Amino acid sequence: WTPARDEERERAVNPYGLFFDNGAWYFVGQDLDDERRKMFRVSRVRGEIRFSTRRERDFRIPADFDVDEYRGRPSWQVGEPAGEARIRVAPATAWWVERLYGDRGRLEGDVFVTEYASLPMLASWILRQDGRAVPLEPPALRREVAAALRTIRDAHKGAPPAPARESAADTSGEGGERPAGPVAPERFAVLQALLAHLLAACGDDREALIPAAELSERFGIPPDQLEEHLSLLNLVNFGGGCYTVYAELRGDEVHVDKELYGDTFRAAPRLTPLEARAIRLALEFVGPMIAADAHTPLDRVRKKLEETFGQFEVGLAPAAQAETEAEDLVGVLARASRERRLVEIVYLKEEDAEPTTHVIEAYSLERKLPWWYVHSWDRTRDGERSFRLDRMQSAKIQRERFEARPGFEPRGLQDARTALLWFSPAVARWRLERGGARRLADGAALAETRVGSDEWLVGEVFSHRGEAVVLEPDDLRRRVSGRAAELLRELREAATASPAARA
Repeated sequence: WTPARDEERERAVNPYGLFFDNGAWYFVGQDLDDERRKMFRVSRVRGEIRFSTRRERDFRIPADFDVDEYRGRPSWQVGEPAGEARIRVAPATAWWVERLYGDRGRLEGDVFVTEYASLPMLASWILRQDGRAVPLEPPALRREVAAALRTIRDAHKGAPPAPARESAADTSGEGGERPAGPVAPERFAVLQALLAHLLAACGDDREALIPAAELSERFGIPPDQLEEHLSLLNLVNFGGGCYTVYAELRGDEVHVDKELYGDTFRAAPRLTPLEARAIRLALEFVGPMIAADAHTPLDRVRKKLEETFGQFEVGLAPAAQAETEAEDLVGVLARASRERRLVEIVYLKEEDAEPTTHVIEAYSLERKLPWWYVHSWDRTRDGERSFRLDRMQSAKIQRERFEARPGFEPRGLQDARTALLWFSPAVARWRLERGGARRLADGAALAETRVGSDEWLVGEVFSHRGEAVVLEPDDLRRRVSGRAAELLRELREAATASPAARA
């Protein structure tokens, strides 16, 4: 399912690599319909995934393919490069841009230079910065940002528009809950029993023929769905380049072949495919925490695992994290939490132009993809605070210790207020895909959003370039409109003052 066109289409793909990024699974492969290399989101697969052939190898991964080129790619670089942009960033935030996007662009003084494939997506990132990023080149980027600010300003003036009624039925799978995965969990129990039966039918022989009606009756599988079940069984039963068993419907009979293909089962086992996937996933999710507990850099943890269990497949192994600062911060905060030591952090909030210093009591670390958070009591502000580690410029453990506050449990956004947001039909499908939104009859969507700070909401609304509107409360509508007008004036002044912008 492609949200941009809101259509489903069957594709034949040579999959080159699978990776986890920004809270979702993706795979990269060659689309055999147009012979182009593309990136696909796994959660958008709406039908069964089937092998096209039974052969051990249908294609070879190109020598120039590197899955890490796709991991961590910002939204404006998804697709074919269309040009290079220049964006002035606030000097106090340059370190943050360098940390997150240093491998996707470069800093020339206070100007961030980056390739782009989509000007609208790059404009979304600029608008989310709420004035801390100013577009210089190309002129089309400045026009995109200015047009979005005018739309946002005008959409939040006066009374909010009345949304359409809620959709009576949602048959596309994009509603308040995420669409179900390609395989229902209960089907695996049927597949497991089916596999055991097929193996038993083979016995000591390498093959067997079983009447299709017998399998349909025994396992309660409708005859018209038996071939689909067998295809799925072959899929989940394929790993490491070989089958444990292969089953195929031929007329009224099911042909079962127990012969093993490939060299995998002939070699001495070191690490099963399932175990390798589990270790890769653990490194992907909690690698910095593992490294912190082991008092060892993450690349050394990975190396020790490879020495013990064998080399991971290069195309699927987690990329070495370029931002070693994240590992260091996790290590410092984890130690401070264990030893009950105060920490001094230098932190840049999304809405601030300059970093601020805080002394905190670190209670716990949490991974909310794609970010790490530390939940704490902020002694500087005398209140509960949660801090995102990617916005933490530094963290230093202090000598002073603290006693855990009786009964205190960090609650995150539990005390935040709620805003009602409307999303236009142009972006509603993407918002519905995230969950927590309601479809409207005209194709738009409504979502109730927890707001920890007004400034955060401004950036969130701006990033949709006028396709998201705050309906309530009224004070947030006025804040969004007023801030859009301010940034529009600043953008005009920057264009007048900058030789690059005038060009």
